[in-house]
Amino acid sequence: MVQRKGKGSRGKDPQRTENLRKRIPKIIEELEQLYPDARLELEYENAFQLLIEAILAAQESDKKVNHLAKTLFKKYRSPEDVVRVPLDELEKDISSINFYRRKAKLLKNCCQGLIDIFGGEVPRTVEEMTKLPGVGRKTANMVIGGAYGLPAIIVDRHVMRVSQRIGLTSQKDPDKIEFELMELIPEDMRTKFSFLLLNHGKTICTARDPKCSECPICDLCDSCNIKL
Repeated sequence: MVQRKGKGSRGKDPQRTENLRKRIPKIIEELEQLYPDARLELEYENAFQLLIEAILAAQESDKKVNHLAKTLFKKYRSPEDVVRVPLDELEKDISSINFYRRKAKLLKNCCQGLIDIFGGEVPRTVEEMTKLPGVGRKTANMVIGGAYGLPAIIVDRHVMRVSQRIGLTSQKDPDKIEFELMELIPEDMRTKFSFLLLNHGKTICTARDPKCSECPICDLCDSCNIKL
């Protein structure tokens, strides 16, 4: 994609930062019209289920995780259930998922942490949740925003790609991108913004051959390859 002149890397320019902040409401307004029901594609009933699904979804499709979840949570209703079963039994139960052996160990360690640190309850802050073994900021924000409806910047590969293309960040590290976006996006808009960019990255601003001619925020994007 060809980057248009005059909208380079954000850098540390205060005026540039303020200009980017002014873009955010318009970006949200335009994308809301395109995705009025923007949300995570994972299907869950509570924070525990979403945490388990987020771990399973690494390098796996949400569709396959959702299919597995229909039967998985009939057996595993709590962290105690995950900890209680033998590892090989848990591996068998999630064997339809990529890297199931590694993920089975992650699930056991995470659920043991939930019990030991938080009495079996899924915490409501990123700082607390990242104390759990194998849980990074992306997973924590996904649970905070998706299950609890709290402000969260969820930097998955789609949010990363779209925010870079728009010109909101030039960072490549997900955690650094999260903190840069936190500087730009009002707290009460963060979760919605994440869901919108996630949906946009899956449908229009795709990794290959983005559909710039169909994009409603092309005039707000540094990387739009359509002359406006």
